[in-house]
Amino acid sequence: MSDWNKRTKLVHGGTRRSQYNEVSEAIYMTQGFVYDNAEQAEARFIETGPDEFIYARYGNPTVDMFEKRIALLEGAEDAFAAASGMAAVNGALTSLVQAGDHVVSAKALFGSCLHILENILSKFGVEVTFVDGTDLDAWRAAVRPDTKVCFFESMSNPTLEVIDIKAVADIAHSVGATVVVDNVFSTPVYSKAIEQGADVVVYSATKHIDGQGRALGGVILGTKDYIRGTLEPYMKHTGGSLSPFNAWIMLKGLETIDLRVKAQAESALAIAEAVEGNPALERAIYPGLKTHAQNALVQSQLSGCGGTVLSLDVKGGKEAAFKFLNALTIPVISNNLGDSKSIATHPATTTHQRLSDELKAELGITPGLIRFSVGLEDTDDLIKDVRVALEASQV
Repeated sequence: MSDWNKRTKLVHGGTRRSQYNEVSEAIYMTQGFVYDNAEQAEARFIETGPDEFIYARYGNPTVDMFEKRIALLEGAEDAFAAASGMAAVNGALTSLVQAGDHVVSAKALFGSCLHILENILSKFGVEVTFVDGTDLDAWRAAVRPDTKVCFFESMSNPTLEVIDIKAVADIAHSVGATVVVDNVFSTPVYSKAIEQGADVVVYSATKHIDGQGRALGGVILGTKDYIRGTLEPYMKHTGGSLSPFNAWIMLKGLETIDLRVKAQAESALAIAEAVEGNPALERAIYPGLKTHAQNALVQSQLSGCGGTVLSLDVKGGKEAAFKFLNALTIPVISNNLGDSKSIATHPATTTHQRLSDELKAELGITPGLIRFSVGLEDTDDLIKDVRVALEASQV
């Protein structure tokens, strides 16, 4: 399977058929498994015993198929599927640290990621230092001999800063730290984070992997030693595993993710180019634009793809941003992304509303900022709709 090209891996990777040889992967809706005898049950629970299923919180055939398929796509040795993207982030970070450890993190993060670092890890005695993720000198100054983890979003939410994975990984590894990358905005289609130095890669499968607004899910990828030796004991005892039904949905999503994400990214670039310089905008942010500060890095790190999301900073603050949102007729107003439907979000009052006004300003999350996740609708229709809404925002 490792020799297959990407789309073949996405359709067939990790398939485990029952005795009925079904075409579509089976959903094993069971919380437990039956043993032929007491001796077999005992053997399953011995660490050196056969690697077979015991309990759905520990593993399940449908979940196993999803884990193997996404690991094959990502180029990782192994994967563990989680109940949500945040369960994956929490599991990846918490399994690696203990009281007295030090973590360095980029400060441009999704609100819930900030909450884990600021309020959960710190509560249990982990020291966290925040840096400007795009400033390599800041990373160098922040890491210490006792730094255990360096964490960042490879493309930040919602201001779309792109962080140099290889450079940060080199800095982290110089002090023996583990590099954990939240890779949602970069997508598993375009990212090569492990190849570029990441030790652990995290996805919210709710986003592009499902891609159709149906289910929650997450996944953590890394070496077999990390996944089975460090992460799995934490996840299976704290209960953050993915359900078989949701794993089946994610398997179906993987079959089409390459086609969907490429079409969405193509549309996102076209929309960004169409509205850049619009008089209703303070700025249009899209990593695929040549005017983006990290566009050169996008070319090398993401094969030139700027992703499926752009951000529009509308002149006139919150009032104008709300006018823009309410004038849209095709995109829906919601707080997800990576969906087949275009989604518009006002981060300052939703996904990042808990941040202080000072931190929002520092991160560039202005009252006029709109995060626009591009779907699979006709590109020309979306451009027309966005232009009309921008005009309406200034009335």
